[in-house]
Amino acid sequence: MKINQPWIDAAPTRAVCDAMAFGGAEIYFVGGCVRNALLNVAVSDLDLATSLSPQEVVERAEHAGLKAIPTGIEHGTVTVVSGGIAHEITTFRKDIATDGRRAVVAFAESISEDAQRRDFTMNALYARPDGEVVDPIGGLADLQARKVRFIGEARNRIREDYLRILRYFRFHSWYGDPDTGFDPEALAAISDTMDGLDHLSRERVGAEMIKLLAASDPAPSVAAMRQLGVLSYVLPGADDRALAPLIHLEGTLKVQPELRLAALGGENLHVHLRLSKAMAARVALFRDCAVSTASAAELGYRHGADFAWRAMILRAALLETPLSPNLETDISVGSASAFPVVAKDLMPDLSGPELGQALKTLETKWIASGFSMTRKELIDSYRA
Repeated sequence: MKINQPWIDAAPTRAVCDAMAFGGAEIYFVGGCVRNALLNVAVSDLDLATSLSPQEVVERAEHAGLKAIPTGIEHGTVTVVSGGIAHEITTFRKDIATDGRRAVVAFAESISEDAQRRDFTMNALYARPDGEVVDPIGGLADLQARKVRFIGEARNRIREDYLRILRYFRFHSWYGDPDTGFDPEALAAISDTMDGLDHLSRERVGAEMIKLLAASDPAPSVAAMRQLGVLSYVLPGADDRALAPLIHLEGTLKVQPELRLAALGGENLHVHLRLSKAMAARVALFRDCAVSTASAAELGYRHGADFAWRAMILRAALLETPLSPNLETDISVGSASAFPVVAKDLMPDLSGPELGQALKTLETKWIASGFSMTRKELIDSYRA
């Protein structure tokens, strides 16, 4: 089997492979780029594995006039930039010690050893520079079956890095066959090792959850997490009942993980997942608007049409109610409306806090009128 995609034959990438392969050295594409190419999914990152030492990678890159950046040279990784494209090249490695968060690695001598240290069989697929696929541990069959399976003994793989518990559900969301379901061995191992999640930083947990929720339909994976107790472990108080209805109602809307986080809820979500301030604020705003009594038109006016759509479908999912047939019209009216009264209309009679309160009162009256009251009607109503 061969990969036949434009990126593998692109001149900048060919230059990198030619420089590394000179003299018979081994160089392979590996991981996500191979997996995605075989699934006809977009490839964003180019990772390669090689028999060369990091210093040899640097020397060969510089000799070929390419830029070499020692991004993780202590772990065997050098990023080689060619034609503006980053190629992350890592020397064959094997784990010699782990603590559940990070591994102590040593350079390995073969592609087989390198494959054994990876997490899932579908991520241990390699391809030569000509595109020929190399499958050291039988991952191709799992990939074709869309089966997410740990390499070797699942418990051992998880104990090497407990983040693999969450990665398992994330990969199932993105690449697993929903009809086949989950690998029983993987679920049993996760159940037995779940307390290892305590070893992880909240930042790593949060980043993994966001990636999981960015999949087109993460609801089955999140449901499995809830059934095993993983969801409540990483996000106490979370409830996934609204997630599947929300995903259905999203339709063709571009996925926003923060909306799905708002559907899950949970206690101190921003603390448990270490969200950025901006994302935490957006999650909270989605949730607050969804459980408020504000109309669709008011949400459109205050936050724009896209936000209003999302807040209203979240409300429908949480309340298990259908969307209003007038929703599109209501949001359009609200988002196109502009409050006709400005501060100077009430000056100099009012100033300071009184002026602010008056404007707020008039705005509330205007919204209640369906945005129909004119500037004159509003001012006259206040002075009456």
